[in-house]
Amino acid sequence: MTMNKPNLLLVVLFFAVCETSYADDLLTIYHQALEADPELKASETKIKIGSAQKGQALGEMLPQITGTGNWSTNRQESGNLGDDYTGTRYVVSLNQTLIDFPKFWNWRRAKSVESQYALENIEAQQTLLFNVVERYFAVLEAEDELKFFTSEQETTAQQKQQIEKLSVHQLVKITDVYAIEARLDQIKASMIEAEAKVVTAKDGLKELTNKPPESLVKLRDEIYYKELEGKLEDWLEVAKSENPSLAAQQYAITAADEEVALQRSKHLPVVELQLNYFNTDTGFQSSRTNQTETRVAAINVNVPLFSGGTTTRRTEEAQHKLTLNKYASDAKLRALIKETSDAFLSSNANVRRIKATRKALESANKSREAMETGFKYGVVTMNDVLNAQQEEFQVKRDLSQAKYGYIKNRIRFMQAIGLISEDNLVEVNNWLETNPSQDDGKQ
Repeated sequence: MTMNKPNLLLVVLFFAVCETSYADDLLTIYHQALEADPELKASETKIKIGSAQKGQALGEMLPQITGTGNWSTNRQESGNLGDDYTGTRYVVSLNQTLIDFPKFWNWRRAKSVESQYALENIEAQQTLLFNVVERYFAVLEAEDELKFFTSEQETTAQQKQQIEKLSVHQLVKITDVYAIEARLDQIKASMIEAEAKVVTAKDGLKELTNKPPESLVKLRDEIYYKELEGKLEDWLEVAKSENPSLAAQQYAITAADEEVALQRSKHLPVVELQLNYFNTDTGFQSSRTNQTETRVAAINVNVPLFSGGTTTRRTEEAQHKLTLNKYASDAKLRALIKETSDAFLSSNANVRRIKATRKALESANKSREAMETGFKYGVVTMNDVLNAQQEEFQVKRDLSQAKYGYIKNRIRFMQAIGLISEDNLVEVNNWLETNPSQDDGKQ
């Protein structure tokens, strides 16, 4: 059955409308990032590497069994006589480590590295959660800033038209015309910068999802912003015990310490059990002999006497690497304390800033209305009106920044203390406007 052109056009328009009405929310972006983020996939691969390394280290301490088979065709001549015969040789050998401290410490080190990689994977997951929130709302913040400048430009352009009409009848000063033209030029310059911020923010989000964000669900106007509870000192203790990055660094120290023990133990003797079985009917230089079986059981002792100082130098290198890991741990702890404190204080400061800015917006709105009324009666100049209007839009931008700052700092705090999870994203996602596509599904 064929479809006529009018019906086909309706179908195309229907899907086009559906596509444009859909916007991605925070959880949608997060699931896209889960599929595309290379750093998370790399951390998952490191876990597999750590598991393989631990298996290798364990395997070195288990029995090593080898088998060798040899089949040959031989010709033996003596004077005018010659003899052709086939020969076989079979060897089975089993070696079992009894005492080998380097292998033991290598296995311990591999276990610590595996644990380190597992915690680094948790860190990568938490970092992705934070990055999604930060970059999602960075886009919304940049779009809001551009929206405010666009709205201010439209308002100022309308005022310019009114002023120009009044100027024709010489009802306003020429300086008012110049003032409003200058303000329009300033707004246009700010809009160029705001447009660049939008592009940069979207590129940052695309880096996570590998998809350009077309449309994002906006933040609702009325949200209850509350301060983080508890004492900062208590939260710092939580961060020290729960932050996966700090815990991973502790395992790195343990692994480095075990590497030192590994290198030192190379001075110690190695004891090995050896079991061999030989079966052959050829002797020296493949000469013919009767079928011979030989069974050997032996204890091999290998005592390292001198290796040119290599073992000592490797031990020194391992000790220096251990020191470096301890310095790194100290640096991470200091950074964690700073990050936790800053996120905690900034989040609570954002709550107070939101309350104060809302009051400031009410005052700025009244001031702008008063200036517009005063201009009508010739009490104030157009420059006074523009300043009041500019102040109002600036307060709107400040309020927007405070809201987004609260969300980003709150999630940053949860990441710092190591308790961030997808539940936090669900909570923040509920602060967004209802997705148009979700409305369609409810109806």
